[in-house]
This record gives sequence, C-alpha cells and structure tokens, in this order.
Amino acid sequence: MRFDRRSLLAAAAVVGLAAPSLAFAQTPPAAPVGLATAVFPAKAGRALKVTTPAFADGGDIPFENTRYRGNIFPGLAWTKGPKGTKSYAIVMQDADVNFRGGPLLHWTMYDIPAGVTKLDAGMTTPPAGSSYGPNVRGPSQAYMGPHTPPGTKHHYHFAVLALDQVVPADPALTYDALAAAIGGHVLASGEVVGLGQADPNALQPTPAH
Repeated sequence: MRFDRRSLLAAAAVVGLAAPSLAFAQTPPAAPVGLATAVFPAKAGRALKVTTPAFADGGDIPFENTRYRGNIFPGLAWTKGPKGTKSYAIVMQDADVNFRGGPLLHWTMYDIPAGVTKLDAGMTTPPAGSSYGPNVRGPSQAYMGPHTPPGTKHHYHFAVLALDQVVPADPALTYDALAAAIGGHVLASGEVVGLGQADPNALQPTPAH
C-alpha cells in the first residue's frame, strides 16, 4: 500500500493532537506518604502561624468538634502568605492511624482565595471560589471531625499551605491529584495540632452474644 506525502502529514498531525490528550489522561502519581507539612515542604522554609478558637495548639479538641457529638467545624485562622500566594489549601490528618501506609486523611479544602485567612467556626460551606477536597471517604467531602477509638489520644494535624497557583476545581478530585497539584508549589505552611479522645459518655456498642 502506498501513501502520498499529504496522507503522511495528516496522520502525523492526528498523532500530535492525540498525544497531549493521552498525557493529560494519565493517572497522577501516588501521593507522598506522611504529614502534609513534611511531604509538601515550603520554599525557603517559610512558615504560617495557624490557630483555632476551639483549642490551643497541642490541646484537647472539644467533643462538639468531633463526630461523637455535633461534628462542628472548629474554625481556623492563619497569618497571610508571602508575596506570590495565589491560594491556600488545608489538609487535616490523624497522625496516629496508619491507613494504607500513611496518616488517615480526615478533610481537605483547596482554592481558598489568597485574601482569605480565616474560616469561621461552624462553617458549613466553603468560601466563595474554594472547594471541599477528598478525604478517606472519597472526593468532595465536608469536614469530618475525629472519632477517636478508646485508648490513647490521637494527634490531629490541621495544616494550611500557601500555594503559588490555583488548583483546577474538580468535584471528583482525588488526593493523589491534589497532592500532585500541591507538590513544588508551597510558598509557606503551618499547622495547629489538636488531641482527640473517645467520648466517655458515648454509648458503647452492645456486645455480640
């Protein structure tokens, strides 16, 4: 079978157009294992101060902010990111649960506008322009507070990351994809850590007979 020069050029053009689409469709690499502030280091080690009105850093998380009771968002505030900050992302993890090799992912939010440095306690919807990200249950999940099992207290890290870019909004965004968008784009970061514990007044499961 013979091909003329025009046919060969047309075929090459089709392949060239298809290649970017195929590359875009590739699965993002697996998210690095570990706490957000460690696996997404800030450029030049710049830090944000992160606080919450619900508890002091290293203090006990009120039961109202856990799934034992109201699962009410505790609120967060942080210092302004450095020049070049385009958005913020938040990653909440339980450092004392090993889930698939890393900390248990409780909650994420991304594309928080650069002018926003506070999320009110009791928040039920993201600020305009921002989106809920994935957690252990799947994509686009609202705040999932602690439900610490009986025993020792768990450490819950609320990390805030100042990014030099905006992450394309996607209701099906996975943590691997979010991590790929965050990696290498963190200008500054910080966290506040709360301790979770089992509610002593919670109803205990009925023993099986």
